[in-house]
Amino acid sequence: MDKRTILISQLVMTFMMAFSMSAIMLLIAVGPTAAWLQIWPKQFLIAWPIAFVMTLVTWPLSQKLTRLILSLAAARPGAR
Repeated sequence: MDKRTILISQLVMTFMMAFSMSAIMLLIAVGPTAAWLQIWPKQFLIAWPIAFVMTLVTWPLSQKLTRLILSLAAARPGAR
């Protein structure tokens, strides 16, 4: 996958995750109130850049771990 595709994918993925997780976690914390609707946009705007930076850091590690897990599973007796 080329770097441009990875970057766009991370932007889209982190947008969706920050959007939904900030809404859900804040809803759990304060309940379905007017305060929730007032606070949520700010929480989302804080969460999205953090999520994006975290994917830049963790995505390469997750790829390495995935390859390791798959290679270990393939080396197991009886593996497909």
